[in-house]
Amino acid sequence: MSWNTFGRVFRFTTWGESHGPALGVVVDGCPPGIELSEADIQPYLDARKPGQSKYTTQRREADEVRILSGVFEGKTTGTPISLMIENTDQRSKDYSEVAKAYRPGHADYTYDAKYGFRDYRGGGRSSARETAARVAAGAIARKVIPEVEITAWVEQIGEVPLLYSRFDKAEIRNNPFFCPDAETVTRWEQLVDNARKSGSSLGAMVTCWAEGVPAGWGAPIYAKLDSELAAAMMTINATKGVEIGDGFAAVQNTGEGNADPMRPGADGSVEFKANHAGGIAGGISTGQPVTCRVAFKPTSSILTPVDTVTRDGEATEISTKGRHDPCVGIRGVPVVEAMMALVLADQKLLHRAQCG
Repeated sequence: MSWNTFGRVFRFTTWGESHGPALGVVVDGCPPGIELSEADIQPYLDARKPGQSKYTTQRREADEVRILSGVFEGKTTGTPISLMIENTDQRSKDYSEVAKAYRPGHADYTYDAKYGFRDYRGGGRSSARETAARVAAGAIARKVIPEVEITAWVEQIGEVPLLYSRFDKAEIRNNPFFCPDAETVTRWEQLVDNARKSGSSLGAMVTCWAEGVPAGWGAPIYAKLDSELAAAMMTINATKGVEIGDGFAAVQNTGEGNADPMRPGADGSVEFKANHAGGIAGGISTGQPVTCRVAFKPTSSILTPVDTVTRDGEATEISTKGRHDPCVGIRGVPVVEAMMALVLADQKLLHRAQCG
């Protein structure tokens, strides 16, 4: 069985391939009566779409979304919402060599090993093109959690991190790197351009914050908010690591240093003096910002030749032609935001189902 559905109450199923006629998503479990139109979804797709700068793939896709079902007179009906995005700029001829030999780091070999054949055009179903459908679904999820503000940014590309002393949230959407540090943008421009020109690629770290999440979402055992987030982020193409809160840095801390001390709030609420846990304790949200970091590996489709084998098992080397992101983590920012929204919408509805 192939798994294409994510979520428990708020569920989404994506469909389509990189070089097929279209791709899309079916969202089920969305509450009725929520105002929704293509205009609510399109801005998020525009943030993710390819070809917007020389630092991303030059594939040109408008990524215009169409709502096919689940909305009547501008509001959700409570029935499945089907969205479609047409592919208009495929170049399947670029993948003639990929049909004969496997690209190391891609799903070419493993897909063949599992299914016995594969759609080699851009990776088919395993292509990051699939994430456009997730971003569309994430736009709907945001409508379910209007109390939550989700913001993600690129924290590091290659060995060059941003400086948080210069963090400016308003700067994130002002540059092609989703970078909140304007001075670091200049360094990343040179870094990514050099990788692109040399036929190579770079990895990136994306950080995401969700502010306004109330205390109580999640569950203590098998639907932990942090485990759901980790699973969601790990489904994104090229993701190789996820941290919640301090993540692996907590290993170097002490019990008292890692604690998030609490004090009574002025209105009877609880106030925290730190947020090492990333807004989640025991699998349940604390009311603090929910934070995570997602590590993206370097793009595996590169012009630099690398050793591989053919489908017949013969030694060869391959360089991938076509249009690819020199740093796939850059366009991962809208996808990370979408997956955060999708998990939180699901957890909100799960909480409401059990606790009212």
